[in-house]
Amino acid sequence: MAFNQETFIADLEAMTVLELKEVVEALENHFGVTAAAPVAAAAAGEAAEEQTEFDVIIMAAGAKKIAVIKELRAITGLGLKEAKGMAEEAGAKVKEGVSKEEAAEVAAKLEAAGATVEVK
Repeated sequence: MAFNQETFIADLEAMTVLELKEVVEALENHFGVTAAAPVAAAAAGEAAEEQTEFDVIIMAAGAKKIAVIKELRAITGLGLKEAKGMAEEAGAKVKEGVSKEEAAEVAAKLEAAGATVEVK
């Protein structure tokens, strides 16, 4: 007996939602799979793509340390001592929880001054 796809689809259309649920559960049990796994993986992928807040982290001040300190002061409003400390500290967060556009703007300013910056 050959598989008839049209008959199979017609049988599925005639079923109630409860009957379809039972068929899906029976297929999951028989084949040892879960129909929800791809949906969960897709949802996790979408959640990762929808990041709305970013942190700008200075990794190194570079050769133009004074220019980087000046830029840090302009961006953060910190005093000279605090900005110098931030420039010397690898991994210091310059801005936290900012939009993608603002993070890119801050990173571009710091990189133009000579710093190595990371946006997370």
